[in-house]
Amino acid sequence: MTKHTILCVDDEIDNVDALERLFRRKYTVLKATSGKEALAVLDQNPGPLALIITDQRMPEMTGVEFLEKTLESHPETTRILLTGYTDLESVIMAVNKGQIFRYLTKPWDPVDLANTVDHAVERFALGQELAKKNAELAKALEELKSLDVAKSNFMILINHELKTPLTSILSFSSLLAESKLNDEDKLMVNRIGKSAERLKNLVEDVLLVVRAETNQLKIDRQSVAFTQFDDMPKDLQTLMAQKQQTIAVKLEPLHVNADVRLIKQVMQRLIHNAAKFGSESSAIHVESMKSGSNLRFIVHNKGPQLPANVMDKITKPFYIDEDVMHHSTGTGLGLTICQSILKSHNSTLQFKNTDQGVMVYFELPLA
Repeated sequence: MTKHTILCVDDEIDNVDALERLFRRKYTVLKATSGKEALAVLDQNPGPLALIITDQRMPEMTGVEFLEKTLESHPETTRILLTGYTDLESVIMAVNKGQIFRYLTKPWDPVDLANTVDHAVERFALGQELAKKNAELAKALEELKSLDVAKSNFMILINHELKTPLTSILSFSSLLAESKLNDEDKLMVNRIGKSAERLKNLVEDVLLVVRAETNQLKIDRQSVAFTQFDDMPKDLQTLMAQKQQTIAVKLEPLHVNADVRLIKQVMQRLIHNAAKFGSESSAIHVESMKSGSNLRFIVHNKGPQLPANVMDKITKPFYIDEDVMHHSTGTGLGLTICQSILKSHNSTLQFKNTDQGVMVYFELPLA
């Protein structure tokens, strides 16, 4: 095991020799009889220095002055000051300027000095280990950042590449559907088209999330008043019709700064989510109300409440509160997309259980 190095400085050679004899078995001991000589010794021994023990009263340069000069070259080194005087001014100066670990009075007690030196060297060793771990963590963090960037670039690339064959599949299946086909062929072509459309939507959803997380999502902010959300996608209309659900809209005609297309997408997804998990023959309430300098948008459905553990995870990518292995049709991206879009608007989704169901809301700044 490599010995730690310590430096002993005193203008009396007998004291320096005594310190060397006391510590040479456990440590590598460097010696100097003045501050100037000690600085020269440090220049000649550029390796790690665990501890400096120095006398305070020395000619030409005091111990505090010497320690102050070592702060830049050896900031990590622990420092002990020996003094035959216990005046408060010297102690305060030593702490403030020399950044000492301890000060001991002369004549020193060998046991007390040995224990103090051991603690000082241990402190240095722990600091070195901590610095090493911090450097390793910093390196690991940089590697993770690089991997994250590479992952995002890969996702963007692969999703773009998926769009090319998808476009061909959708185009040719559409042309094929217009041909004269028997019933069985029509069924297969229809299934091909539906599956390709589903894959296209998934690709677009993943791309949107990746772009938002990498700050590549383009936001076209404008002053707009959302007074209705009646342009519901066909699949949402079908779902609500099957569950005999209605929608009650009460929106304040107040202008907000937002990207119209993206916020409409958020509302459509929230309403779809409310319909999916809402009770049959119930009403979905879509409202907005002023909240300070913001406008709060609320979607409220009647149905089962959200468990606390689900509420913590529900906006994370690909989280599905269903058994995927039993043919769940969800991808777990709907609320993640909403959260990503709102994050780009400096907003966030909030969830609240009510007596009748679940309320989800977000706020946008008033124009």
